[in-house]
Amino acid sequence: MRIGLTYNAKPVDQLEPGEQFAEFDDIKTIHTIRDAIASAGHEVILIEADDDAPYRLIKHRPDFVFNIAEGMYGESRESHTPALLESLRIPFSGSGVKVQANVLNKHTTKMLLRAYDIPTPAFRLVRTKEEPFRNNLKYPLMVKPNGEGSSVGITNDSKVTNGEQLKRQIARIIDRYHQPVLIEEFLEGREFTVSILGNESPLVLPIVEIDFNGLPPGINRYDSFEVKWDYDSPGKDIIKVICPAEVDSTLEEKIRNVSLKTYRALECLDFCRIDLRLDEKGIPNVFEVNAIPGLIPDPKENSRFPKACYAAGMTYDQMILAILNTGLKRYNLPTTSLP
Repeated sequence: MRIGLTYNAKPVDQLEPGEQFAEFDDIKTIHTIRDAIASAGHEVILIEADDDAPYRLIKHRPDFVFNIAEGMYGESRESHTPALLESLRIPFSGSGVKVQANVLNKHTTKMLLRAYDIPTPAFRLVRTKEEPFRNNLKYPLMVKPNGEGSSVGITNDSKVTNGEQLKRQIARIIDRYHQPVLIEEFLEGREFTVSILGNESPLVLPIVEIDFNGLPPGINRYDSFEVKWDYDSPGKDIIKVICPAEVDSTLEEKIRNVSLKTYRALECLDFCRIDLRLDEKGIPNVFEVNAIPGLIPDPKENSRFPKACYAAGMTYDQMILAILNTGLKRYNLPTTSLP
């Protein structure tokens, strides 16, 4: 088959993980995914999801698209490539327009979770610095941009303990990111992430735990932009990403069940990653859903979805082809034998 690979690549000369390109993929990741698909005998066409993407898709007309494009502009940017593919009647892997738009919007995600009685930290949305609101949430609170991924806009100061700090963080986000602010109660419990693969009978992959206890004093225990890029990197044994997570059978069942319920409630397709924290009662709360999880091939990078696949006994190529096959099967297209 002729398989298109839609993506957004970090600039090759980017030395630091700047916020503008934080969600984009390294060219090495893109090429490794290309090679994995090609290993099954497919012709692979690389298609950067930029302004010229519509013309390249029309020119090459792939039989199917493996989509990891994050999108370039706007509050619903992750849904742009699925919308383009849908309009061109080109089948593709991963969740569609509605899901991609919903999960990038943290407030919408949490409203949907609440509607389905899925535990999530209590929250409020603030749209302007001047907006009067009655804060009935319990400190400490987390203050985040409503429509960013890869920890963009989440700093060590995003966890606040009083009204003055809260106002300061609201103003910072609105001034810098020009978008609404999500405020949610911060849960002090253990943090996990769950990767799911499949549709009719989704496979819940081995649970990953993120242990922040190795962080130095003064650095808050969560995935801020500083933590993600300064401490959770190859060669630094500071953030421990443990898979399979060391949990008892009762907690494992709770985490798996709420993750699977989330996957189905939000109507995710093919694959996704769900982030959770335990509340004071030990109940797993969903606080983030990522419908385009990172697929970095280097095990030292601690990319959560591949790490779960490795723990399940897959190689990187098998993981990519399993995602591809899941999408192909959904469109009743011929699937590929895994190596």
